[in-house]
Amino acid sequence: MGGAGDGEQAAPDPGLVLGGQVQTAFPVVFTSLRVDPCTQDYCERRIKEGKTRREIVRCLQRYAAWVVFHLVKQLQPGPRS
Repeated sequence: MGGAGDGEQAAPDPGLVLGGQVQTAFPVVFTSLRVDPCTQDYCERRIKEGKTRREIVRCLQRYAAWVVFHLVKQLQPGPRS
């Protein structure tokens, strides 16, 4: 069996396989669905609209990525002159 020196590649990080931020947002979304009343209300509203749980999770992942992006963007220094 191979080790690091046998030319075998390590398995890719699961957080990087499907675009990083989407995979990384997964635990945040599921925790939010369990403990956050606002997220739970959102989920119930979307279910009543006929959305599937998968579609709801996808929307929540996009929202989580959007929030993180804007938080990081605020931390970036302005352009240098």
